[in-house]
Parts: sequence; structure tokens; C-alpha cells
Amino acid sequence: MDSKEKVKIIYEALDLKLAENIKILKIQEISVIADYMIIANATTAPHMNAVLNEIELKTEENHIESPRIEGNKNAGWVLMDFHDVIVHIFNPEDRLFYDIERIWRDGKVCEIDAL
Repeated sequence: MDSKEKVKIIYEALDLKLAENIKILKIQEISVIADYMIIANATTAPHMNAVLNEIELKTEENHIESPRIEGNKNAGWVLMDFHDVIVHIFNPEDRLFYDIERIWRDGKVCEIDAL
């Protein structure tokens, strides 16, 4: 499965569980770590749990290798590494603090419909 298909499946899971401010960045031209990065907000720890569980369920259903996971859902930030797609889930305050979009500003913002 290519990275675009993974992004679509992960985006669907995020959207289904009402993750907020979902942003897709195409980073393959500026980085060797992945093709795409997805950044989204979860409003509370239970919401973060629901989002993470849905991503794991959808990716497993589609035979996508289990991600490496970093961070702590109770601390406000989790990173899921699917090799060619990296997913950051933040609470809104930590997202503003870490400002991942600024760090990766050379990445191209993509709309899900354009993939």
C-alpha cells in the first residue's frame, strides 16, 4: 500500500472520531524520514484515546503494519510512526507550544481530496 492510501485511511479515522484541525503535510521532497505528516488535535485524554484506538483499528483492518508509538496520551502528545506516514496528535495547548507546522513549514499542505 502506498503512502497516499495510508494517509486516506488515517484521515478517515481522525475524521470519524472528530479530531480537530487536521493538517496533512507532504514532506517527501524535504525529508528522508517520511512521505507525509498528519497533525491533528484531540481535546481531552479520553478523546485522544478514542482517536488513537480508531487509527489502530482502521490501520489493522487495512493490513497496515502497527506503528511505533512515542509520547503519552495523558501528557498531551502522541506520535505514531507508520514509516512513510507520521501522525502527531496533540491537545490544543501543546500543539501551539510545539508548533510542528512552523518547523515543517517547507512541507506542502495537502487537502485530503487532492490525494
